Amino acid sequence: MDLVGRAKAILLRPKQEWPAIENEATTPVLLYTSYIVPLAAIGPIARAIGLSVFGLPLGFLGTYRVSPVRAAAGAIVSFVFTLAGVWVLAWIIDWLAPKFGGQSNSIQALKVAAYSCTAAWLAGIFGLIPLLSILGLFGLYSLYLLYLGLPVLMKSPPDRSLTYTVVVILAGIAIAFLVTVLVAIVSPYGRPGIQM
Repeated sequence: MDLVGRAKAILLRPKQEWPAIENEATTPVLLYTSYIVPLAAIGPIARAIGLSVFGLPLGFLGTYRVSPVRAAAGAIVSFVFTLAGVWVLAWIIDWLAPKFGGQSNSIQALKVAAYSCTAAWLAGIFGLIPLLSILGLFGLYSLYLLYLGLPVLMKSPPDRSLTYTVVVILAGIAIAFLVTVLVAIVSPYGRPGIQM
């Protein structure tokens, strides 16, 4: 299925889409190149454009803007850590599956990690206008997608799926926090330039 069709299907009819995803043959390379890379790039690119072009108004202090070079560098760092975060999340999903009555399968775990992140990645577009970044909360729909996908792809029993989902979410929060900290350390975003 094409990228747009899959993203639309997983967002609008996830209960029907997860069984279709379960039966698809794929490889990590194909999943990364055809789905993960394009969608994971949305947030970093939008944020880079938003911070360098529009900036973030800080009232009487002026506007926080990042130079285009620093914005591009920050976007690249953020993008690379996001790609690594998906792999780590897939590893955690796979590792936890047997502990919650599911089946370990690294490809299925990568599918769950990739497709459940769809809403969060698409919500990254709100970074284009920094004042609208709060709308990125629409990305929380990804948690519901994860909840629906884990029992289908990882074969966890329904009575243990909620606990499995919560543990994966906690691990995902830890990964997101770590990625945020690493991006802040490595990225040039961390050196603000206030422009009046």
